[in-house]
Amino acid sequence: MSIPYDRYHVNKLETGSASGQCSAPQRRSLPLPDFSAGLGLLTSPAVLFFFVGAGAAFARSDLSIPEQVAKALSLYLMLCIGFKGGVEARAAGLDGDFLSAGALGLVLSALMPLLAFGLLKWTRLDRPTVCALAATYGSVSVVTFAAGQQHLASLGLAPGGYMAAVLALMETPAILTGLILMNGAGSDQRTDRGTVLKEVLVGAATVILLGSFLVGAISGEAGMQKLDLFVNPLFQGALCFFLLDLGLNAARSLMAGGRKLNVPVVAFALGFPVISAALALGLARLAGLEVGDAALLAILAGSASYIAVPAAMRVAAPKADPGIFVTASLALTFPFNLTFGIALYTAAATWLWT
Repeated sequence: MSIPYDRYHVNKLETGSASGQCSAPQRRSLPLPDFSAGLGLLTSPAVLFFFVGAGAAFARSDLSIPEQVAKALSLYLMLCIGFKGGVEARAAGLDGDFLSAGALGLVLSALMPLLAFGLLKWTRLDRPTVCALAATYGSVSVVTFAAGQQHLASLGLAPGGYMAAVLALMETPAILTGLILMNGAGSDQRTDRGTVLKEVLVGAATVILLGSFLVGAISGEAGMQKLDLFVNPLFQGALCFFLLDLGLNAARSLMAGGRKLNVPVVAFALGFPVISAALALGLARLAGLEVGDAALLAILAGSASYIAVPAAMRVAAPKADPGIFVTASLALTFPFNLTFGIALYTAAATWLWT
C-alpha cells in the first residue's frame, strides 16, 4: 500500500539523471514535532468556555453552576464516552490493540503513583497528602480524555472506541496503590477496607463508564441509531457547560488554596504529567499501538484525577489535605493539559510514529 507524502515524512531520495546515474543520496533529517495543530484546541469552544469561567472567578463574579447540575453533566459526559466507546469497540472486535492498550493502562495507573511518591518525598508534605497526590497523578481525568479525543478526531487520528474502556480501567489501580502507600496514616480511626473498596470499585465514575460501555457493546450500531442525538450533537454543548464550571472551580481553588502550593508541588504538578506521558508513549511504541491510541494513552497518563480520587480519599484519608492535592490537579495540571499538554503529547506521538 502506498503512503501519501506529507510534511511529516522524510523527503525521498532524488533519482539520477537521464544517463542512468544516481545522484548522491541526500542525508535524511528527522522532522521536528508539529505543534501548529494544537492552536485549534486552544480556540475550540469548550476550552474557551473554561477560560470564561476562570476569568469570571478571578473577577469575583457571582456566576456559579449548581452542584447537582455539574454532577449531572459529569455523569452525562461519562455515559456518552462509555456508550460510544462500546459501540466502536463492538464494530472493531476484541483485538490485540485493545488488550495491549488495556494492559498498558493498568500498569501505568498502578505503578506511576510509586514514582510520584518517590518524587514527592522532597516536598516536605505529610504522608497522607503525599499519598493522595501520588494517587491523583496516577489516576485519570475524564474531561481531559474527552478534550483529547475530540482533538485527535479533528486531526484525523481518531483512537479506537475501546479507549473508553481503558479510561475506566485506569481510574482505580492508582487509588489502591495510594492507599497501600498510606498504610493507614490518613485516618485516626481504623477505616473499614470494605467501605474503601466499595467507594473505589463501585463509585459513580467506574459504574457509569463501564456500564455504558457494556450497553454500547451489546446494543451496537442499532443502539447508536436510537441514541445518536443524545450522545453526539448534544455532547459538545454539555462539555462547554461543564468546562465553564471547571474554570470557575479551578480559579476559585487557586485563589483559596494557592498559598499551600509550594514551589516543589507546583513543579511536580506541571512536570510530572509530561514524564508520565513520555513513559506512556515509549511503552505504546514498544507495544505497537496505532498513533491515535498511543496519543490518547499519553493524554490519559498525563492527566490527573479530580473526581474519583477526592471521593475515595474523603473516606479513606481524611487527614490528606484537599487544598493541596485537589488544587494542584484542578487549578494547575488540568489547565496546563488543556492549553499545552494535549497538543504536546499529540505532536510527540505523531513525530515518533513517522
